[in-house]
Amino acid sequence: MLGKHRHFLRFTTRDLTDEQARLRTTASELCLGGLIKHVTSVERGWAEFIVQGPAAMPDFSEMTEADFAERADDFTLLPGETLEGVLAVYADVAAKTDELVATLPDLGETQPLPKAPWFEENASWSARRVFMHIIAETAQHSGHADIIRESLDGAKSMG
Repeated sequence: MLGKHRHFLRFTTRDLTDEQARLRTTASELCLGGLIKHVTSVERGWAEFIVQGPAAMPDFSEMTEADFAERADDFTLLPGETLEGVLAVYADVAAKTDELVATLPDLGETQPLPKAPWFEENASWSARRVFMHIIAETAQHSGHADIIRESLDGAKSMG
């Protein structure tokens, strides 16, 4: 399922230039290159969480406005970055996640969630739950990407 949603997300960027991948085509701040970067970062972070626990993530409750502004760069294809480059990083992260899925001895193993205002206090997620979150995140942003691409030049991922 994750592979299917990754495919559609990547497919939305077919035949685009770096400049097209930077364009905002809707009222949101999202662009196709930035979505690829964001999904890559999310997948990498959650895969690291499965192995390292909450130490793999920041304490979101203590992040400053500057920290959140820096995280916003994950949604932008910055000058000097290329679509080809962010797609290559995404492929590398995907391969590592796939290896983790294949080699993890117990999908039921849990880790306590990091501190964040959006997580229930003292909650834990199993590796299975984390993988489901990665799938949901990828699917949601694949839909965003499809809207952005269709607004850009009329191309669709499906249909």
